[in-house]
Amino acid sequence: MPNFSGVWNLKDQVQAIAAGRWTGLPLYELYAWGLNNKGQLGINNQNNQSSPVQVGSLADWSQVTAGSYHTASIKTNGTLWTWGYNLNGQLGDGTKTARSEPVQVGSLANWSQVEASSSSSSAFTGAVKTDGTMWTWGINNEGQLGHGSVVRCSSPVQVGALTNWASLSLGRVHVAAVKTDGTLWAWGENGYGRLGDNTVVNRSSPVQIGALTTWSQTAGGRIHTAAIKVDGTMWAWGYNTLGQVGDNTVVHRSSPVQIGALTNWSQVAAGSQHTAAVKTDGTLWAWGSNDEGRLGDGTSIRRSSPVQIGALTNWLQVAGGNNCSAAIKTDGTLWTWGYNGSGRLGNGTTTIYSSPVQVGSLTNWSQVAMSNHTVAIFQGSSN
Repeated sequence: MPNFSGVWNLKDQVQAIAAGRWTGLPLYELYAWGLNNKGQLGINNQNNQSSPVQVGSLADWSQVTAGSYHTASIKTNGTLWTWGYNLNGQLGDGTKTARSEPVQVGSLANWSQVEASSSSSSAFTGAVKTDGTMWTWGINNEGQLGHGSVVRCSSPVQVGALTNWASLSLGRVHVAAVKTDGTLWAWGENGYGRLGDNTVVNRSSPVQIGALTTWSQTAGGRIHTAAIKVDGTMWAWGYNTLGQVGDNTVVHRSSPVQIGALTNWSQVAAGSQHTAAVKTDGTLWAWGSNDEGRLGDGTSIRRSSPVQIGALTNWLQVAGGNNCSAAIKTDGTLWTWGYNGSGRLGNGTTTIYSSPVQVGSLTNWSQVAMSNHTVAIFQGSSN
């Protein structure tokens, strides 16, 4: 039974409407801030912003993702929109023209999830539709589009013919994805074993990682990958010189290794060289490189295993960016920390923070994504 109080997610609102307990029209405003040299904020200019600025005037955004220099988002009606740098066709609109405002990708209204790569030179985008098909576009120099080739695409191209993809995550030049049957798949560049197939061979088509059917979520970092299983265990692999795998070593891993023995991990995010995750008890944890204080533990000390960020137990979602992090609490407040170049932390300054600092005073943030810039959805009601 959904909780008809507090901060409402889209699923709860739909159920509340059906139950006659929702009296206001849901509003989902999109805000952006940080680096804007390629128009990636979507505000029709190229001026950096150190505080949140609304993207357009519409309030119908449901999910958003931040690439290094481009942004992609899905609206509540299932349409897909992109903006920012487009040299490699990463916007998917069939051109290489940069856009400083959202442009619709095709005319279909059945998109369910979209992710943008964290690469500046090898930018690409991937998305899943409601019918379970997967689509990718952009540069394809290492086979990261999964089409069995290295041909770049400026419009979405389907990955195979299967209709059982559940979710995907993008690293710098690789992809990890989970199917509805719980199997884990990866493709693209495989340096340092970031694909997890126990090799360092690049893959231009999806390859299954192991034989288990218990995977639930993945997160792609710059050169590493993390994932959570349905049993709440955490796993990671790939480049590990900075401890971003989290297994208390700095040894590269070419296949998944369990992080500790706990079974209460609920969500994981991978930044450029660090990892952060939330547990079911609402605690926040991070590990890996800690330059510019990106882990949020008040230090610049590198961590090769998870360290708790503060003592609070009300964290809900975390996102990893380029040398920075962001997270939302269960009370709907938004917090950021780490490197603050171009104002990507959104607190009106360019000062580095090694502990979480609140972005404004609003209490209805529902989703955040981060790279060199930050984008977030603010949830409100017309009543």
